[in-house]
Amino acid sequence: MALVDCITIKAAAGKGGDGVVRWLHIKGKEKGGPSGGDGGRGGNIVFRAVRDLGVLARYKGKTQFRAQNGESGGSDKKHGADGASIYIEVPVGSVVTQGRGDVFELLSDGQEVIALKGGNGGYGNDHFKSSTNINPYEAVPGQQGESDTFRIELKIIADAGLVGLPNAGKSSLLNALTRAQAKVGDYPFTTLEPNLGVLYNYVIADIPGLIEGAAEGKGLGHEFLKHIERTRGIVHLVALDGEDPVKAYSTVRAELKSYNAALVGRPELIFLTKSDTVDAGRVDNMKLAIAGLAAPGATIEAITVLDDAVMKTTSDTLVQFLQQSV
Repeated sequence: MALVDCITIKAAAGKGGDGVVRWLHIKGKEKGGPSGGDGGRGGNIVFRAVRDLGVLARYKGKTQFRAQNGESGGSDKKHGADGASIYIEVPVGSVVTQGRGDVFELLSDGQEVIALKGGNGGYGNDHFKSSTNINPYEAVPGQQGESDTFRIELKIIADAGLVGLPNAGKSSLLNALTRAQAKVGDYPFTTLEPNLGVLYNYVIADIPGLIEGAAEGKGLGHEFLKHIERTRGIVHLVALDGEDPVKAYSTVRAELKSYNAALVGRPELIFLTKSDTVDAGRVDNMKLAIAGLAAPGATIEAITVLDDAVMKTTSDTLVQFLQQSV
């Protein structure tokens, strides 16, 4: 199932239960005094963060949520039961924007935010008795709960994001370093959704291939550029077997800057992939050319996923980079 990373829903908290007019029944007395109880509070709408990137897919066919109403009060001063709250699960990293303009983020597993509060229960007539009003007939209905629309947008939280043009080798590298089992193929846009892998407790996100104009909505990259925003470091992959690796690097870097200028200031590690397909002279020339465009001191290494010894060095380099970035 394709990743669902943005949905809009409607939600309403529960109405408070009504207060009631009731009387004590005492033998020999027509009215033994007020005994109407208060209504229960309506249920809340609560957002809860979970470690499940696919959880928003549950809501594609269910976009309206309503919490339970509170129960009305009863005789003998019995308080009505509170309504049950509705818990809407969203992936860790979600940004929730309410129709009224409030915005909140859920950044840790189990974090909960009460977005809409249920209505207060109304008072029963027992609440109004006094020395001057011993038999009140007054009761108050429960209040309506809050309601609103919500736009839920997932922004993946990862320690590093793998970026590059289609076929730069991002999924292959993720698979080689972790057990992500990302789909790989020799054609553009193999990766249709972000894949995650874990390397020594560091989370790495394989971001779908970007193309020129992605920041303005071209290709698939525009849908997933937002997932790079929370990465602490960027691992830039450039395929050495491409027609113009230097242009490929410049294109993706320009798209990152166009989308969010702060991204090009993040720590960056550059891997020149598919080094097994070119000679040493081309590797050296590409390293020199790309070093002139990268941030001063950026680490640039040529790698191939077909060599276990190279992958061991690549893993060590990436872990060191992550240790310095986090």
